[in-house]
Amino acid sequence: MDTLLTWFKAQSPRDQRVAAASAVVLLLLVIFAIFLPLDTSVARASARVQRKEADLAWMRSVAPQLAAAGSAVTAPTSQRSLIAVIDSSARESGLGPALSSSEPAGPGALRVRLDKAPFDTLVIWLAKLSQQNGIRVDSGNIDAAGPPGLVSAGLVLRTASQD
Repeated sequence: MDTLLTWFKAQSPRDQRVAAASAVVLLLLVIFAIFLPLDTSVARASARVQRKEADLAWMRSVAPQLAAAGSAVTAPTSQRSLIAVIDSSARESGLGPALSSSEPAGPGALRVRLDKAPFDTLVIWLAKLSQQNGIRVDSGNIDAAGPPGLVSAGLVLRTASQD
């Protein structure tokens, strides 16, 4: 720092003004190059959080209606075994490669494990199981699995007739 100060004092007054102005411009560039994008990304994240909170509030408001409607719906049951229905419908939905295991979990229930399954496909598959076969999710655990949109899920599926 001393050498910089010595260099600065050795310059002519005109060069000192140019160096000082350059330092101010450089400082402003650093501020705009770092802090402005940071502020913008914070504002975007804040807006995203607000949208997610609004979505959550909406979901909570319609949850009682969906729960009431879901229990009133009687879906048809299949004559095939539960494991056969789950396996074939998973393959038809494109989840065959993700279906890693299935084992009985009591009368009329099956525990399934899906690894690196597309979340949207998984939800659509579960809706089809409920609507077309009367199979519902008894319990489950869904976790992120790598890239956005992929999940690993452990589910216990139960036929509607076993309630």
